[in-house]
Amino acid sequence: MRASLIQIAVDPDEPVADRRTRVARLVRAERGAADLVVLPELWPVGAFAFESFAAEAEPLKGPTYEAMAAAARDAGVWLHAGSIVEAAVGALYNTSLVFSPDGELVASYRKIHRFGFDKGEAVLMARGEDLVTVDLPQLTVGVATCYDLRFPELFRGLVDAGAQAFVLPAGWPARRRGHWTLLAQARAVENQAYMLACGTAGTHAGVEQAGHSIVVDPWGEVLAEAGPGEETLRVVLDAQKVTGTREQFPALKDRVL
Repeated sequence: MRASLIQIAVDPDEPVADRRTRVARLVRAERGAADLVVLPELWPVGAFAFESFAAEAEPLKGPTYEAMAAAARDAGVWLHAGSIVEAAVGALYNTSLVFSPDGELVASYRKIHRFGFDKGEAVLMARGEDLVTVDLPQLTVGVATCYDLRFPELFRGLVDAGAQAFVLPAGWPARRRGHWTLLAQARAVENQAYMLACGTAGTHAGVEQAGHSIVVDPWGEVLAEAGPGEETLRVVLDAQKVTGTREQFPALKDRVL
């Protein structure tokens, strides 16, 4: 399976509608080059632009849904469209959208672990409850978002649900970039699964973003890593690599907790 991670630069001076159009164009550019395309967390508004969350919130099937469904269909790809600020009844959620090559919404995931330590996202958004996996033609992927990366039990749950790979959109700050790389590799190694972690570039509300989107294989080897700016990573994923790693080094069978 061919995967493309599109590391989006979020410029606060770029109107959200213009960014949707631009990102849809980037997705369409992957037609013929990818089977799966992944976008970052909250790219329409910026992960740290807390003051804009309420104003830019949209229903699940709002303007970002419409733009990304059309882009997935035109490109003929599975699309993890990153996440949006979802306006639900009485609450906001950090919600990821996954589309089929027909442009159908096949899964959504409300972020479980909200960042902020009683500030920002942690108080502005409600917590999701459900683990989500998606069966792609060659791999079952588990869906997580940004701060979730710090909570290994979530990924154990996704493995128990059949995940062979994890897709994690993020808006990770540059000052903690070392943790980003370390934890992405750790989650891949301990679960013997691919990790596709797609971050943002640019600066959100004064917070410089790490960029450095990364793809790690089930043995912990880095297959590709972006720089700090806007960039597209392209990799090939092999389900047999997951099966082989788990058979040759069957650590998951020794779990007792």
